[in-house]
Amino acid sequence: MSSRSRSIAGHIGNAVKRDPSADTTPLRRDLAASRIQDVVEAILADAPPLTPEQVDRLAAILRGGA
Repeated sequence: MSSRSRSIAGHIGNAVKRDPSADTTPLRRDLAASRIQDVVEAILADAPPLTPEQVDRLAAILRGGA
């Protein structure tokens, strides 16, 4: 887990400690995005460059299409 993801997770923990009924949805959304970024960066570090078509296909998935 990146330091960015750990930091966000810490913010979630602190928010819940202060107020167990706090709406942590925005923080949880940020954590999910950060964890996805962690995985994508790790995979891309070992992969050959993607073609523009592959990048477009992956971007469409992230935008909610398939």
